[in-house]
Amino acid sequence: MSEHDGDPPRGTPEQFEALLQHLKGARGFDFTGYKRASLLRRVHRRMDDVGVPGYEEYRDLLEVDADEFGALFNTILINVTSFFRDAEAWDRLRSDLLPQLLSQRPTGPLRAWSAGCASGQEAYTVAICLAELLGPEEFRERVKIYATDADEEALTHARTATYSEREVKSLPPDLLARYFEPNGSRFTFRQDLRRSVIFGRADLVQDAPISHVDLLTCRNTLMYLTAETQARIAERLHYSLRPDGLLFLGKAEMLLSQAALFTPVDLKNRFFRRVGGSRTQGRVSPVLTPSVFPPGTDDAVTLRAEALAASPVAQIVLGADGEVVLSNHRAEALFGLTAADTGRPFQDLEVSYRPVELRSAVEQAHTQRRTVWIRDVEFHRTRGERQWFDVQVVPLRTPQGQTLGTTVVFIDVSRSRQLQDELEDAHRQLETAYEELQSTNEELETTNEELQSTVEELETTNEELHSTNEELETMNEELQSMNDELQTSNHELRLRTDEVSALNGYMEGVFASLRVGVAVVDPDMRVTVWNAWAADLWGVRADEAAGQHLLNLDIGLPLHEVGPAVRAVLAGEQLPGTDATFELAAVNRRGRSIRVQVTVSSLAGTPGRSGALVVMDQLDER
Repeated sequence: MSEHDGDPPRGTPEQFEALLQHLKGARGFDFTGYKRASLLRRVHRRMDDVGVPGYEEYRDLLEVDADEFGALFNTILINVTSFFRDAEAWDRLRSDLLPQLLSQRPTGPLRAWSAGCASGQEAYTVAICLAELLGPEEFRERVKIYATDADEEALTHARTATYSEREVKSLPPDLLARYFEPNGSRFTFRQDLRRSVIFGRADLVQDAPISHVDLLTCRNTLMYLTAETQARIAERLHYSLRPDGLLFLGKAEMLLSQAALFTPVDLKNRFFRRVGGSRTQGRVSPVLTPSVFPPGTDDAVTLRAEALAASPVAQIVLGADGEVVLSNHRAEALFGLTAADTGRPFQDLEVSYRPVELRSAVEQAHTQRRTVWIRDVEFHRTRGERQWFDVQVVPLRTPQGQTLGTTVVFIDVSRSRQLQDELEDAHRQLETAYEELQSTNEELETTNEELQSTVEELETTNEELHSTNEELETMNEELQSMNDELQTSNHELRLRTDEVSALNGYMEGVFASLRVGVAVVDPDMRVTVWNAWAADLWGVRADEAAGQHLLNLDIGLPLHEVGPAVRAVLAGEQLPGTDATFELAAVNRRGRSIRVQVTVSSLAGTPGRSGALVVMDQLDER
């Protein structure tokens, strides 16, 4: 691992690996199988968001802030998906491959698994395809779709089965109308079909796969993982599928190095079929439906018990105290176990040390809390027959980590050992030719892996750009919404301003047409209105009077005699509907003595405002 150009140093590779181990131990998320380049970018992005410079400091933050785990996982796990994503591939599935699959299984249950389902669009797309071919009634009777993801937040969204207009934009209008019910500006998948889709949290790297699957979609998930992790998951997917099962990958995922497990059906659209009629053995424990689903699903309890008893793989289950709890038919036939051995201490049985010492392996599995493998164990049977086994000792624990017991699995690899011996003999005879061919093949494989890695990196970058573009689109929509609101408010403000301007003009016209002097004062007795007649009568312009205290105006009217009446009106001492009217001697702007009738009244019909109206009428003019 190396730092990216221009990226500040964050710490050593060992410190980064320690951070990944901390995530695995604290929250059960195993990111050690992810490609380091993309994983580093996402972790660095989150560290930049919270302002933490180094791996050790970020680990300290995770230990004190439990909410940071969720933010980090949301950054690492990119949930970019849509209905009928890569439409050409889905068209091939609907028109050709699914009809072929259904013709091979005209009756009986149909099981599909959407691995890495994100927010559920892919699982519901599978449901739509099957419902179109089977009809809703037969779909409800026959189909079960299991949808899993490591991101609990995305699963919560998926379980609601409700999506926005933008999220259903890729659906053809006829399918949207048939399979979704509008709910305001959102759309909800049909409830009668929704019951056939079961969501649960599962990690492809760690958790047991679902078995007996007819259609398995795992799209744009493997591309984030290392080649070694991809190989392990490919074996799990191979185990999950029925012999005629179909695997549907993302457009950047090839499985070219897994030819022993899958053969291409349509390489362009990434459809593969399972190779081999028997299930992959030796690396995947014989487990049926994972515990994330309801225990009663498909009579799981009875099915597990019968499957264990009938399994061709010999298996012995021990309790927490080392006693034999149960064994299947194959184990009883191989090692001579009987019903009387159930409940006996495992160490008292011959199988605990023959054909191989198992007591120390059981102790090691419990102490180290991991699976212990013992390879190529040779077993001599009574009639001189020889068999070889790979023995797997697996500690069994509850989800809370409490010890339940141990299962010991004997996987018969005799045929593989025989073929291996024959192959080694052939290799010795063709060693020179094989070395030359192997050298050329390795060069081609290296080139192919480099090209595949480049393709996956480009696809990962494209996913990131897609995610960023969606965020920018969301922000743009929010800004557009705010801009629309501002434009609406601005338009309303212009209308109100025009109304006020028109009203002001109207009032100015009214005041100007009055042949009496009019003054309006506010509660502080400051002049707010001074009409033209008052300006002509006293020689003080409106702009000179505006804002001045009424009693400070230098006019020929004895305002000190008007003041008490104005104060009484402003104080509310005057009875409503009455005016204070009196006559005063005054001198107009021309210096002529005149008699003026002064009327003081309160302003009415103006909620939230108060003031007084002073009307000055020259009696001599009349």
